[in-house]
Amino acid sequence: MSVDALPSAERGLSRRLVEIVVALALMGLAGLVLWDSYGRGAGWEGGPQNGYFPARVGWLLMIAAAFALISAVRARRREIFVTWEQLRQVARVFVPLLLFVLGVAYLGIYISSLLFMALFMLTVGSFRLWTVAAASVLVPLVIFWVFEIQFLVPLPKSPFVATLGF
Repeated sequence: MSVDALPSAERGLSRRLVEIVVALALMGLAGLVLWDSYGRGAGWEGGPQNGYFPARVGWLLMIAAAFALISAVRARRREIFVTWEQLRQVARVFVPLLLFVLGVAYLGIYISSLLFMALFMLTVGSFRLWTVAAASVLVPLVIFWVFEIQFLVPLPKSPFVATLGF
């Protein structure tokens, strides 16, 4: 079935486009590996230099990605890789997780965990407000007690938590 004949709910990213983007991303990664390898020395002077083996892997990755790119560009199939609705469901999980990871650097792990759990439980789950409040406060407190107090393993903290003396 052609993409144009699909109902709007069944439309999304084509497999061909996804394959092209992934092949280009892999070629970019291979380029970075090669650039770094040759910067370290990728030759053989009395033995392999630091970048010798990574350069060989980089070239293999570049060649494989080039073949994948050529194959994707030449393909005439028009099948859907992922529908827009499926992509929205992935984004509902991925975007909050990305914000959590970025938040750890600025807010510390405890406050970021509290916000992540509360927002995720409210938006994705169907929990009562008291359950959200209890879980999002108690879990970071338990993690703090286990890691900071019991195991003496410091985790990233916000300036607010640091002012409490920990």
